[in-house]
Amino acid sequence: MTPAYWPRAVAHLAANDPVLARLIAAYPSERLVCRGDAFGTLVRAIIGQQISVRAAQSVALRIERALGGISPRALAAASDDALFACGLSRQKLRYLKDLAGNFLSGAVDPTHWPEQDDQRVTAELTRVKGIGPWTAHMFLIFNLMRPDVLPLDDIGLQRAMGRHYRGDGKLDRAEIETIAARWRPWRSVATWYLWRSLDPLPVEY
Repeated sequence: MTPAYWPRAVAHLAANDPVLARLIAAYPSERLVCRGDAFGTLVRAIIGQQISVRAAQSVALRIERALGGISPRALAAASDDALFACGLSRQKLRYLKDLAGNFLSGAVDPTHWPEQDDQRVTAELTRVKGIGPWTAHMFLIFNLMRPDVLPLDDIGLQRAMGRHYRGDGKLDRAEIETIAARWRPWRSVATWYLWRSLDPLPVEY
């Protein structure tokens, strides 16, 4: 599933930012993809905390193969040793087990999130152990496909903006926000293209 708004967003970004116009032209047939699975998105986002996209995808794939899929029941039933063997750290293992328990008990219920605004969803998500603003932002972008999320704490976004807007220099948060103001209301889409410029494969959660 891809966002219906993508063509409108691309047209706006290409018209308002020469850097993004170049990146959009470089990846004409690629776009954000939603897997349609709230639990799986959160699992992949937790795995992806503070590691590279490629490493995160590798760990998630090993878990999926080992468990026959990523589901609350499969993760809750998996042994710690089996999950360690997939490359999970002890801390992330605890986070994923807690998340699976919350889904199974109904303490976390994603069914009402599509009707809530970004701030409300973020507030609910960040009450869960192991989920901070970054992970919540990944969920908003990749599962709910919200169009105007700017994950300022994302290292990939910071690196890409330094590369494309400062010749491999570094931008502070205020500078990133100033540049990103011209992307509204499509900051998620701009962020996706900036991520895409760093990685050999599109980022997916």
